[in-house]
Amino acid sequence: MRSLTFKLIIAFLLTSVLGVGLAAVVAREVTTREFSRFVMGQLRNQFVANAAAYYHAHGSWDGAGEYLREFATPPESGAPPRPPQFVLADQRGVVLTPVQPFRVGDRIPAAELARGAPVELAGRRIGTVIDAARAPALSPQETQYLASTNRALSLAALGAAVIALLAGVLLARNLTRPLRDLTQAIQAMASGALRQEVPIRSADELGTLTEAFNRLSADLAHSNDLRRQMTADIAHDLRTPLTVINAYIDGLRDGVFKPTPERFDAMHTEAQHLQHLVEDLRTLSLADAGELPIQRVSVSCGALLERLAVACAPQAEARGIALQVSAEPDLPDILADPERIIQVLGNLLTNALRYTPSGGMIALSARRWGSAVALAVRDTGAGIAPEDLPHVFDRFYRGDSARSQQDSESGLGLAIAKSITEAHGGKIEVQSELGRGTTFAIVLPGAS
Repeated sequence: MRSLTFKLIIAFLLTSVLGVGLAAVVAREVTTREFSRFVMGQLRNQFVANAAAYYHAHGSWDGAGEYLREFATPPESGAPPRPPQFVLADQRGVVLTPVQPFRVGDRIPAAELARGAPVELAGRRIGTVIDAARAPALSPQETQYLASTNRALSLAALGAAVIALLAGVLLARNLTRPLRDLTQAIQAMASGALRQEVPIRSADELGTLTEAFNRLSADLAHSNDLRRQMTADIAHDLRTPLTVINAYIDGLRDGVFKPTPERFDAMHTEAQHLQHLVEDLRTLSLADAGELPIQRVSVSCGALLERLAVACAPQAEARGIALQVSAEPDLPDILADPERIIQVLGNLLTNALRYTPSGGMIALSARRWGSAVALAVRDTGAGIAPEDLPHVFDRFYRGDSARSQQDSESGLGLAIAKSITEAHGGKIEVQSELGRGTTFAIVLPGAS
């Protein structure tokens, strides 16, 4: 199979050759026609002048036919005289000099006389000259001139074809070079090297394609890194409670530990943590596959916040944190799954409770956001570092190395919140400032 470069070169060459060839043929035809017309005009004018001179010298057309029939322009360098090419008619349109298909004495129609060249003397029309030949009989010098012109056009066409071939080779190579770079990068990605950076060589469609490929490569590499990190984090999060449970079971089986309620409670806590992690992973997998079950109904935003506040009030009170709820009046309802939205807001509120110190405050609010509604959870906690903000919704991302898992935290809460929100056709945003607190907001479309 021929390469794309070869095909482009052939296409450019054929297009250029056909274009130049067509232009050369047209130029040759136009040059020949116009030159013949020019020569014909010159001969006609000379014939008219000779006819007028004869009439002026003799006072009539008597004998003009014989004189003009034998008349020819002086040949150049001994060339043979030109054959008769013009018909002379008198004032009445009677033929004086016969040239096929006209004969002496024939009367030429008035319409054809009107198209002829007038022969005038002292302002009076004394005859008419009519072209009997479509093209003049060219002299050797004139024929040589046309041949030289045609050779020049042929050489110009050949030169243009060569230039077109060279330009086609250069242009084809420049056009296909980004494609070759992309092909090599794709082959490298197929071999496992997902992070590829192809140089952007132009600002046209190929440059846009290269830029899109670079973004795709970076996203794939980042996703692969996240997948590896998530796999490691899942293994770590599963290993810790399993290790604890296995240690207790081995101790109880070997008689090292006595079966006390405290030990069973510890095992139950670790099992609950495992169950929580598995449920979170299942939720994320369903959301990724677009199969997360969502039962949409018309829900009041104020009612959702009140329900969440009642459920979390004991935890807030135990930690010494004030919990506030506010909603703008006349808010439209949202079309959503209330249990899923409570799950999202619960994850956000759990995070706020975890990082808000005693004496702090957490505010739950609902307000208009254009035609949508924004539900926000704002705290006065430690805040999130600017370098961590872009990654807070990544799975298992932990910006705080001191963050523990003693409260059954899976590291998937914010990722789940993002997935559920987007499954509702909404979006989630975060704003934070170190030492001043954090605000998470989910924006959901209003019920129509």
